[in-house]
Amino acid sequence: MIARIWTARTTPALAPDYAAYFEQHVAPELRALAGYEGARVLVREAQGLAHVMVITWWASLDAIRAFAGDALETAVVHEAAQRLLTDFDRAVAHYTVAAADDR
Repeated sequence: MIARIWTARTTPALAPDYAAYFEQHVAPELRALAGYEGARVLVREAQGLAHVMVITWWASLDAIRAFAGDALETAVVHEAAQRLLTDFDRAVAHYTVAAADDR
């Protein structure tokens, strides 16, 4: 399994709006892709910002290609989502899951 990790920043007031956008628009798009295994959107408030981390889970890098194209390390951020963020990373990181406890 591959974890695809991306981070962004927004205001504390807009963080719930970004989470709702993800649930209503991004998640349904991802669920339609073979090899998509799920996602988590994490938010941490610090220094007046809401730091957002999105972790999506994939069966393989080939499954990620169906979503991101051949530029696997490039973030895919819808324009509507960009309007809810103050800043976001243009790149993502991929990690192979070496151990897990899904309890």
